[in-house]
Amino acid sequence: MGITIFTGHYREADSIAGFMDFYYSLHMNHLASDLLHRGFSTKQLNDAVAKAIKVGESYGMDIRQHFKPVFSGIEKEIVQDCKLSHLGYGLVLMNADLELSVVVDFQVSVLEGFLKVLHH
Repeated sequence: MGITIFTGHYREADSIAGFMDFYYSLHMNHLASDLLHRGFSTKQLNDAVAKAIKVGESYGMDIRQHFKPVFSGIEKEIVQDCKLSHLGYGLVLMNADLELSVVVDFQVSVLEGFLKVLHH
């Protein structure tokens, strides 16, 4: 979240963008740092988030709706983190290091769900 600077006037576009960012963040129920508790290293997490954002950009999605940089407190430190929508969280898991069992389990479960829908 940015620092608000109070001025005598506001541009309407900035106000609308700020409201939309707030609205989108209400639908972001995950933090990327939650994956640290599931076996991710900081580097693996940063790489997966960067890849997920690139996938979203390539697809043409509005990244602001699914990824929001924030700061979190972890073990008495303030660290850069990212709020994620359900789709953003899934994209991070889809694009993470395959050496992590949570990633492999997620990818297989998504494919199984897709195949069930496809065959019904």
